[in-house]
Amino acid sequence: MSDDSKAAVPREHTEHEGAQTGSPSGGDLGGSRGAGARLAGKLRAIQFQDWILLPLVVLLFIVGAVASPSFLTQSNIINNIFHNSAVLGVVVVAESLILISGEFDLSVESTVALAPMLGVWMILPASAGGLGLGFSPYLAILIMLVVGAVIGTINGFFVIKLRLNSFIVTFALLLLLRGITLGITSGQSLSGLPKEIIYLGSATWLGLPVAVWVFVLLFIVADVFLKMHPKGRAIYALGGNPEAARATGINVNRLGWSVYVVAGVLAAMGGLMLTGRIASVTVDQGRNLILSVLAVAVLGGVSLDGGRGRMLNVLVATILLATITNLLQLLQMPAFWVDATYGGIIVVTLALQGAARARRQVVKVDYQRKCIARTGEAPPS
Repeated sequence: MSDDSKAAVPREHTEHEGAQTGSPSGGDLGGSRGAGARLAGKLRAIQFQDWILLPLVVLLFIVGAVASPSFLTQSNIINNIFHNSAVLGVVVVAESLILISGEFDLSVESTVALAPMLGVWMILPASAGGLGLGFSPYLAILIMLVVGAVIGTINGFFVIKLRLNSFIVTFALLLLLRGITLGITSGQSLSGLPKEIIYLGSATWLGLPVAVWVFVLLFIVADVFLKMHPKGRAIYALGGNPEAARATGINVNRLGWSVYVVAGVLAAMGGLMLTGRIASVTVDQGRNLILSVLAVAVLGGVSLDGGRGRMLNVLVATILLATITNLLQLLQMPAFWVDATYGGIIVVTLALQGAARARRQVVKVDYQRKCIARTGEAPPS
């Protein structure tokens, strides 16, 4: 393994490996190995919270079945929970990559609206509110993805090249892109879309929406890439300690810029899926989506400090939040309670993550203290 790859191993991996390989030499080698094994076991127990989302999903399904007779119907589970999870999940993958790399991107919300709006606007006839350029629908889809890539490039320029605050820059771009979306069609929605445009959000394969298949496949690919590919592990290293990543030879600027571009493309894809689902492009498309996206990412264990997060956990969190939203809607709860739920999830999850992080640090310090007491030397970090 190259030095870059070693440095780019995720922190949740290096914590375990450091505990298991950090035994001092000498007569206490066996005891130190035992202490390292116990440390790894304690850290795994602390991280058991990663899997607590699965029983929560099961519990919510039980509650939903009792609370509403419509909840466990095939139509509700597939067309509402799973399909809504798919649209949300694609954007969540985009934001999670950004967060793991140590930055923010609030503009994904507006990219979900602007990218499909521009693509559809170019192909619809003037009588339907478009430009009437007569482009192929497939070219329009390519334009949508290019728009997402351009937005990501702009974000990368300001955040990576000019070193501006990512939260402020992407928030400003969110507002700018939202205004452009409104201005293109003077606040009008566009409908009457070609079947090629709406296919990704409306077609089904083997009884499941195509969007769901894409959503699950995307999470699996992202998870494998982050765990197994050197560039994926470099993203963890970038978010965990940019200077250390730079010292190992990782081109942190190019990597960070690339993550923004990929996130922009994925957000545009999410917009295309949403457009197909509702068979139109609306000026309010994706509004407040960033609240749901951040709630899912945090709930799935992605650290807002960067360098930590597992995509399969985020997948479960996406389904969990979509289930919560669906249940609140079936119970006819006011919309503001849905937003309040998202905010509550973020606050509570951050508090739990902070407590778990503090507990991991206590365990590691205790292990180091015991090694020093036993051998007179601190274990390698």
